[in-house]
Amino acid sequence: MKSKLLQWFQIKNHEHGESYRSILKYFYPECVTALILYSLPYFIDSYFIGSLKSTSLYTISGIVDNFLTLLIKSAEGFSIGVVVIAGCYNGSKLYKKVGQTFVEAFWSIILIGAAVSFSIYSSVFYIYQWFHFPPDMIEQGILYFKLKAIALFFMFVFFSAIGFLRSVKNTVAPMILFAVGSLVFVVSDYILIFGKFGCPALGLNGSAIAYCIQYAVMAVCAMAYVLFFSANKKYEINLFSRFIKWKTTWELLRTSGPIVVDKVVMAGAYVWLAHLLSPLGTNVMASFSLIKLMERFAFIPAIGFAQVITFLVSNDVGRGAWKDLNVNIKRVIYVSTCMVGVTLLAGSLYPNWFISFVDQRGDFGYLVAQIFPSLSVLVFLDLLQLILSGALRGAGAVKVVMWTRMSVIIGFFMPVSYLISCIPMTSIPLKFFLIYGSFFVGNGWMSVLYIKWLIEGKVKEVKCG
Repeated sequence: MKSKLLQWFQIKNHEHGESYRSILKYFYPECVTALILYSLPYFIDSYFIGSLKSTSLYTISGIVDNFLTLLIKSAEGFSIGVVVIAGCYNGSKLYKKVGQTFVEAFWSIILIGAAVSFSIYSSVFYIYQWFHFPPDMIEQGILYFKLKAIALFFMFVFFSAIGFLRSVKNTVAPMILFAVGSLVFVVSDYILIFGKFGCPALGLNGSAIAYCIQYAVMAVCAMAYVLFFSANKKYEINLFSRFIKWKTTWELLRTSGPIVVDKVVMAGAYVWLAHLLSPLGTNVMASFSLIKLMERFAFIPAIGFAQVITFLVSNDVGRGAWKDLNVNIKRVIYVSTCMVGVTLLAGSLYPNWFISFVDQRGDFGYLVAQIFPSLSVLVFLDLLQLILSGALRGAGAVKVVMWTRMSVIIGFFMPVSYLISCIPMTSIPLKFFLIYGSFFVGNGWMSVLYIKWLIEGKVKEVKCG
């Protein structure tokens, strides 16, 4: 198996596939989108909160955002379910059926979003306890978490509308809506945290209110576009013409289920990491949040390339171009490794440059400077699984990705990381590295399983459509 793995990574001279120039042409727009939408606002928010010069406030922000990512991923998964269901009718030009399906799915998602938002709002105190927060930090963070829980409802509304737009092949409007939302968040975040233009300085809670404003504005704009834009009139969307239809709800859950589970499992791994690291103290928790932020920044090219490889592979499957498929995957892995490697190297050689933006008091940055260079080597295993999972989704192997991630996270990562956390160690950086590192080792094992699936040629069993 080892020799087969090494052989798979080789590209032979007679194999064609997409050129590196073509791959990069597809990549640049995706990279800019990932930077603007998924990284830059979080980095700016962390800088603003870091300017409050409170390690406990930054820790609260980082851990709450880490937990809420799990729920954001579930909302994204339901959005994809709407894309699949409504998109089928749109492809058949059954436009009225598209509108009916969206309305029924919309009310189902509204119900799910309301239940999620209320559950988190009611459980804030117990979630903080699960993360071993001391009473004074829980008191500091109660309102912050509750405000973010309210924003979850608006987020589910927004993603339901985004699902409809993508199902009718409108990708421009979602991009604009995301960009507008990011701009609204950054501006309101600055005003409310520091108390500018006559507003009171609300500190950490100002960030949570800005988060609510962001998703409320995005939800209202998205629904207004869906309901009133002239190009959507042919779908005859009337939100009050029908409500929840259990057949549609079941179809939504059945279609979205594997995607939601897939996304939630990976996001849940970071929540589990935070739970295991929390007994090591506030500085360790703050370090975890900052390292995750630096990792997210370094991963921007990988996120862009994961999008690119998904549609490249889906096209290769449609053409039956199996050799091109494998070559494209390898080339994307090589070029993404180089780009991510440059950022990780910069972060490892000059960690204090990144640290100074957030840890402006010097409370926990020394831990990040010790741990990040060693941990960054293992990050490449995460990059590999991200690209490969994107490729398998493009090949229609959604369930392969879901079951692989579930089995590795639940069967390997969680028990191994828990056992490491139980071992007494005098060195906190070493314990941090081993616990966090077990997650990346698990990702490496996922990658082996994905490549095995490709080597065995199971991708040829996929039938387009």
